[in-house]
Amino acid sequence: MSPHLLDLTFDELRSRLTADGLAAVHSKALWNSLHFRAETDALARKDLSPPLRRWLEARLGTEVFTDVLPVAAETPSGDGLTQKFLLRLADGQEIETVIMGYEGRHTACLSTQAGCAMGCVFCATGQMGFVRHLRPGEIVAQVHHARRILAARGLRLRNLVLMGMGEPLHNYDAVMHALEIISDTRGANIGPAKISVSTVGVVPAIRRMAEEGRPYNLAVSLHGSTDEERAALIPANQRWPLAELISACRYYGEVTQRKIFFAWTLIAGVNDTAAHAHRVAGLLRGLNAHVNLIPLNETAGFAGRESADASAREFHGLIQESGIPCTIRQRRGIDVAAGCGQLKAVRARGRAVRGAAGSAA
Repeated sequence: MSPHLLDLTFDELRSRLTADGLAAVHSKALWNSLHFRAETDALARKDLSPPLRRWLEARLGTEVFTDVLPVAAETPSGDGLTQKFLLRLADGQEIETVIMGYEGRHTACLSTQAGCAMGCVFCATGQMGFVRHLRPGEIVAQVHHARRILAARGLRLRNLVLMGMGEPLHNYDAVMHALEIISDTRGANIGPAKISVSTVGVVPAIRRMAEEGRPYNLAVSLHGSTDEERAALIPANQRWPLAELISACRYYGEVTQRKIFFAWTLIAGVNDTAAHAHRVAGLLRGLNAHVNLIPLNETAGFAGRESADASAREFHGLIQESGIPCTIRQRRGIDVAAGCGQLKAVRARGRAVRGAAGSAA
């Protein structure tokens, strides 16, 4: 069993304590500290029972860890609605977590991997390559970080999107384990209906989500309406072509009876024409689908540019006319490099420039 406390579900935490000779009742107090209060110091509570306090004192800093992630960098947006954090993991890797404010609610965007193996050409994280999967506790810790930030302002975290660094369904087991912990009503209590899991189209995992009855929202990054077009943007399309992906989505819809959200990043002259919109409508016909149109977050590693407003409006109108609900997503955090992997990439370029300047000097 993992020595990291945030990796454990409530039942696993209880089993851990009872295996070490503590009464099962102590698991409620520890779970409350870790997941309801999201405390940064497991020993901070004055009302911890002596047996539990002794157990923690004997193990904290050695075999038991609680995954409080230090902030390596932080950037608030000019409008005050978005805040991006670069959080440092125990091995020195850095991941991004974003808090986004909307009317009446706040959403956190979580990372699930350090880097990403999918290689999407317009994505700053995809341009980095893959380093490693995150453990469940490292995903949970991002949620608690966002909750603490918002609680200090008298606000509450209501929604989660797993759309940060990494491909969530490439790290399937850890992600689902983390979401079980996050949605537990005794802890963070963020309901499954408020959690969206994004994927570029890992077909076996989409089918597995359906078969296991996972209650979270599924968001599929589409971005291309033919195999050739999509593979140029999303290399994973070569492994799981459009026909396989749409078939898996239809299977998911039939089994779960849940709506699927399809993301489409609008790139000027690449995938934003009327012909593209008509092909998208054809692909999704008969699915319980909703299309989210996303203005491109431009990155230094990709030459593409954001579509013009007129092109976005035309695309939106054509999808709507086909009978498929469609939304142009609100822009958030452009001035804080809020797109996936952008803050880490900006910092890495800055370090490289400083290093080159030092060498030249």
